[in-house]
Amino acid sequence: MRKQYHFRPSENGFYAWDVDRLVTLSSTLTPHSVPLSEIAEIDEAYWYAGEAALVTCRSIAEHTRLIEEADLSFPIIMSSDRRVMDGMHRVLKAVNLDQKFIDAVVFDTDPEPDYVDVVPEDLPY
Repeated sequence: MRKQYHFRPSENGFYAWDVDRLVTLSSTLTPHSVPLSEIAEIDEAYWYAGEAALVTCRSIAEHTRLIEEADLSFPIIMSSDRRVMDGMHRVLKAVNLDQKFIDAVVFDTDPEPDYVDVVPEDLPY
């Protein structure tokens, strides 16, 4: 699987969390069912936000492939404010399957980011 990061804006770039680390840190959390209607990212510019993002047919096709391949047996990972940190392709697969809920683990306290004030393109992939 390709290297992945979760990003949030910071003062001079982005905070970035290594998704492999998030999976490890969340492995002891108990999954529970979350209504898809409570996942705000479904109706936001999640992947194509920012000036550098370019929506192309090829990028949409790549996301479509990843959605189709997503494994719903793994819970998504959410931050303490119930934002998706990992699993958006799984969320959209559940939407496409007309499911009403998805399994999620939710941090009570968010882990510190792995990188601060970074540009996504500068991270190791």
